Amino acid sequence: MAATEAFSRRLSAAVRGLSGAWYGRHMAAADRAIRSRIPLVDLVLEVRDARVWCPTALQLLSCLPLLQTESSIVSLMRLLILTPQVPAASAFAPLHRRSPEPDRRRLVVLNKADLADPSETEKWMAYTKQTSCSCVALNSHSREGIKELLNAVRARIREIKLGESDCTGTVLLVGIPNVGKSAIVNAMHQIGRIGAAEKGKLKHAIVSSHPGETRDISGYKVASHPNIYVLDTPGVLSPVFFNDESGPLLALTGAIKDSMLQEFEIAQFLLAILNSREECKEWENLNQVGDMSSFSRVMSSSTLHNKRQYASDHTQDFVVKAVRQVLFDSISSFKGHLGNENELKSLIECQFIALQEALRVSAELSENVHKLVAMKLLNLYRTGRLGRYTLDCTPDVRKEIVS
Repeated sequence: MAATEAFSRRLSAAVRGLSGAWYGRHMAAADRAIRSRIPLVDLVLEVRDARVWCPTALQLLSCLPLLQTESSIVSLMRLLILTPQVPAASAFAPLHRRSPEPDRRRLVVLNKADLADPSETEKWMAYTKQTSCSCVALNSHSREGIKELLNAVRARIREIKLGESDCTGTVLLVGIPNVGKSAIVNAMHQIGRIGAAEKGKLKHAIVSSHPGETRDISGYKVASHPNIYVLDTPGVLSPVFFNDESGPLLALTGAIKDSMLQEFEIAQFLLAILNSREECKEWENLNQVGDMSSFSRVMSSSTLHNKRQYASDHTQDFVVKAVRQVLFDSISSFKGHLGNENELKSLIECQFIALQEALRVSAELSENVHKLVAMKLLNLYRTGRLGRYTLDCTPDVRKEIVS
């Protein structure tokens, strides 16, 4: 939608204005250290955010055998010229700056699948199979998902080690900031330790909702027979984006620190997306007794009865419900045209005013009221309380080529 794209362009300009300020000396050192280790390990786990994942030129090239006509092949070559060698959004640039790794030495992990649209995640999984790129989608807080990942890693290590059971495999865990690498390695380490003959010392990687908390490369044992060690690495975000759409998406999902940008601008972009989607229509009956929308946190009646309610805590269920109701009411009663930038901007301004009350932000506070509303709204989105959104649509390469 053109109006939403206008908000995206403004945020993109703000990101470009940073001139890669997030890529400091610590990240540059981590970048060099990671690239030097890639040839030395058996397997690379590339962690991406399931909400923002785009194809590389190499993946498009893998579709070449699917094409039957000369004109289709020429069209693919043109598409390759327009497609950056570094994938957009949450893909890990240092890995793709190298010559392409053999598929069996790389496994893509789509983390935060619980925050993405399930149907879109399924499409992404089907797409990766089509492009010969192995992929696992998971929620790092799901025990079953981590077990599935561990099984995939074990199988790949056995394949690389030619079936040896008494061997040692090394895995490098890489990704941009704030995609959940440390949460994944903690879960793999804890689950793998349960089945280990020698338990060893339980270690914990630092997990934070803010990007850039991991500063060093640390090793964790995650499996026995074969012995598998995972190296957790700091997040590295390229100082230059080859796609103007990447910056706003990474700002929205928290890969770029909010303090480097205006939270209000990021929240405006979020509301522009929410207003253009259909999900809010599912919130119509939020105030009815017994409502259990697909976005609600499942809680037992006893928990709801015993849990005290604090109006200052914007994560409380009754506050989240009020936020959703405000968004639903404002969108459903809007008589303007969402494709018109000025009219969409007017709607977003009205939503900010209404959200101030829903989020219990006092107008008497000396701090910027819009900033506080934006910070709380972004937190609700990033934790899945406003629904499950995939920000990148699955490409249909063959359809693009035919067209």
